[in-house]
Amino acid sequence: MKKILPLLTLLFLSCYQQERSCADFKTGEFQFEQEIDSVKEVSVFERNDTLQIETFRGKTDTSSVRWINDCEFVLQKINPKGMKEKKAIHMKILTTNEKTYTFEYSFVGETAKQKGIVTKIN
Repeated sequence: MKKILPLLTLLFLSCYQQERSCADFKTGEFQFEQEIDSVKEVSVFERNDTLQIETFRGKTDTSSVRWINDCEFVLQKINPKGMKEKKAIHMKILTTNEKTYTFEYSFVGETAKQKGIVTKIN
């Protein structure tokens, strides 16, 4: 019985493994929706291997993209306008499907993480 339980646990976990086709989301046009102060806000961005250009609330910013592996990258604003914008952001793609990916992010060096869902629009 002691040998069967770990085998059953492994079998159960492998059946429910989430898809992660991160390479499909390295480049393209994307949209991220979030609620800020009870208002739905939309951010649109385009990413290639090394740059991400994002438009949010009518303002456009450019960040460098440094890929750690197929599912993790670091964003760093190219022209930060303050100390907070100078902090790099670590992004990790958790799951993917045909048009969306779920991710978590945090400022580099901080433990507090947030999650979101991004939709590929082109």
